[in-house]
Amino acid sequence: MPIRILPSELVDQIAAGEVIERPASVVKELVENSLDALATRIEVDVERGGVGLIRVRDDGSGIAAAELPAAVARHATSKIASLEDLEAIATLGFRGEALPSIGSVSRLRIASHAALAGQAAEITVDGAAVGAVRPAAHPAGTSVEVRDLFFNVPARRKFVRTETTELAHIVRLMERLALSRFDVSFRLRHGARLLLDAPAVEGVAGEAGRLEAVLGRDFPAGAVPIRHAAGPVLLSGWVGLPTRSRAQPDQQFWFVNGRSVRDRLLMNAVRLAYRDVLYHGRHAAYVLYLQLAPELVDVNAHPAKLEVRFRDSRQIHDFVFRAVEQALAATRPSLAGAPAAASPGGKLPSPFPVQPGAGSVPLAFADAAPDPWALAALVREAAPPPAGEQPLGAALAQLHGVYILAQNSEGLVLVDMHAAHERILYEQLKAERAGGPPAIQRLLAPLVIELKAHELAALLERRADFDRAGFELDALGPTRLAVRAVPALLDARDVGELIAALVRDLLLDADTHHLEAAADRFLGTLACRSAIHAHRRLTLPEMNALLRQMEATERANQCNHGRPTWTRLSLQQLDQLFLRGR
Repeated sequence: MPIRILPSELVDQIAAGEVIERPASVVKELVENSLDALATRIEVDVERGGVGLIRVRDDGSGIAAAELPAAVARHATSKIASLEDLEAIATLGFRGEALPSIGSVSRLRIASHAALAGQAAEITVDGAAVGAVRPAAHPAGTSVEVRDLFFNVPARRKFVRTETTELAHIVRLMERLALSRFDVSFRLRHGARLLLDAPAVEGVAGEAGRLEAVLGRDFPAGAVPIRHAAGPVLLSGWVGLPTRSRAQPDQQFWFVNGRSVRDRLLMNAVRLAYRDVLYHGRHAAYVLYLQLAPELVDVNAHPAKLEVRFRDSRQIHDFVFRAVEQALAATRPSLAGAPAAASPGGKLPSPFPVQPGAGSVPLAFADAAPDPWALAALVREAAPPPAGEQPLGAALAQLHGVYILAQNSEGLVLVDMHAAHERILYEQLKAERAGGPPAIQRLLAPLVIELKAHELAALLERRADFDRAGFELDALGPTRLAVRAVPALLDARDVGELIAALVRDLLLDADTHHLEAAADRFLGTLACRSAIHAHRRLTLPEMNALLRQMEATERANQCNHGRPTWTRLSLQQLDQLFLRGR
């Protein structure tokens, strides 16, 4: 077959194969056009899962009648005009491919009333056949109707899933868009059913209300706000508490300059930040917004614009990781509320100085560091110690050798003593490792432990980890181990049992641990095996000492595996249990 120029209709359908994957792709492109047109109200109507009809109405700036033919032509756009514009894109759309691609595989109608225009106009595209511009009746803004999607591409139509499946994709897309812009009203209907109604909101209460409407009541009640800025980069949003983790990664949302993305670098940075606090196999929930100068990110890296590339990916990764890690490090006991119970009203302080995803509106980074890339110093500031009343109150008793009961001014506090001590030891071990050689205590006489030959071999393979943790070990033979020194913070009386437990853990698959770094896995296992275990009787002074250590320890709201370490029953909850006041 000779080389030839492809017909324009075929070129449009090839482009449509990259841009229009399913009905949700059409909704995405059209709603993003509405946002670029500065719309404040966007309504989406679909039928038959979007295959029969997709209609998007907005109150944006509109399209002039004379520009309607260009709007449905390939590579025609009002977003960019030069290479410099392409390198600093501040809009969601810019390629000029969406409308002609949609028109090539559907029956498309665009009606628009541009600002300051005397009347509205419309244009139709039927499978790439463009009609004439005609007068129309339409309020200010634009309506785009897409009917019979893929009617002229039977091969593509076969890949469309059931109506329920395609509608589910559209709903999830609209939820992401609703989270991208709090200042815009979104409404989605499927036939006569209203599936999403998200009025424009502002302020702390409004933002929490939209989070609740999209993600459920549990999310705002179990998340903390985050806001960090460094030079041209700002990270804001909400991160879920480790105790509110999920079985699936279905509540993980990233927005870069208002654009919803699924970026591996950003997702990996957050995953690493949770590595110390999340149970194996669980997934964090978060809604995060990254704002940065447009020239620092390339959004022209994926046909559907779902992926981005950063000019300095290592710096961005480290910034996000440190910022989220610090936010999680601050999850220690406080008087604001217990980690395992919803705060009153479930409202969160707002992390936003402006509405996220505000298009080309510049952000003022008033709290930026003097060095724009002094990221580590920015996010490693130590949180102030608790002042006034101790959040965990005063110990009262021990319950079944497992829980500590305490009281503060708010009510009854319950602490899982093993989980709490495990976190305290782990943070102390990490701090000693970072600060240099750990403090050790030498034994008056070496402790000789009998092991099986394969157990001793496994231990010696990890000898460097033991050395860095503060152990001094020698092999006295194929089955005998001599312990000459142990970390100072451990109880030397339990060393024999501790070493045996650590060896058993080493023989298991190390990959089953939720921590990724081998050194962290070792310290996490050491902390777990060294912590107070069930049925250990504590005195009241010992209990209070543990409570005070929890209040001073980062991430103390959960153990190394992500389980909560404490909770609280308020006086109001106790009164309800006993029907007081009724």
